Amino acid sequence: MTPSIMVWCLIFIIVLALLADLNRTGKLYNHVDWGSSFLNKIDGVFRYYCLSFHNLEFQSLDKSSQQFHLPSKDGALVISNHLSGIDPFFLIAACDRPIRFMIAKEEYERWYLKWLFKGAGCIPVDRTGRADIAFRQAKRALHKGEIIALFPHGKIHLDHEQPYRVKPGIKKLAELSKVPIFVARLTGVRGQGSVFAPLFLRSNSKVIQHPNLSYEYFSEDDSLLRLGELLLGHRKTL
Repeated sequence: MTPSIMVWCLIFIIVLALLADLNRTGKLYNHVDWGSSFLNKIDGVFRYYCLSFHNLEFQSLDKSSQQFHLPSKDGALVISNHLSGIDPFFLIAACDRPIRFMIAKEEYERWYLKWLFKGAGCIPVDRTGRADIAFRQAKRALHKGEIIALFPHGKIHLDHEQPYRVKPGIKKLAELSKVPIFVARLTGVRGQGSVFAPLFLRSNSKVIQHPNLSYEYFSEDDSLLRLGELLLGHRKTL
């Protein structure tokens, strides 16, 4: 056997070992059913990655749970500030139900991730003027009892950046669906502002759960500003 063949055989064995390890990790840490064994294993790998590499902690105000207090069957919205490209991983790891993210259509169409976004039920939002299609799709999913997550600032938005108010889309979706809104704040993520850098930077991340909101909250004139300030850490309560 030539040296080059030996090297390729060794690489092949290493790849098989890594895949087998990922398979075991995915099975061990998964406890949410996404509708396929493959997606369930990916879920388990994400959870392990968040817990071990990013030391993810969960904090609710009553400190009685290590996960979000999501309804067991009914639909709900989950919203959060948006610090980096891996924020969805943290929210997935904090929830004990599958969650469908509303994401920009241009992100959804990335060829190397579209298979994952589609498999996870993500809802692409066309921000060029046809966002109503995504809102109707999200409303139907919520009324079917699904969990929809979105970042209401609309993009990666660091705590110090203006404007503090969130986009009006969350108000529209809340009033259309009339489901409870679960509010989270992410902290401790390294490489904030980047899509890919946090993937490789160990951190001490935390998901903080604030009291839930109802659609009626948005009847107040300054509701978008106050919610934005809460998500960005500029106020403790609404």
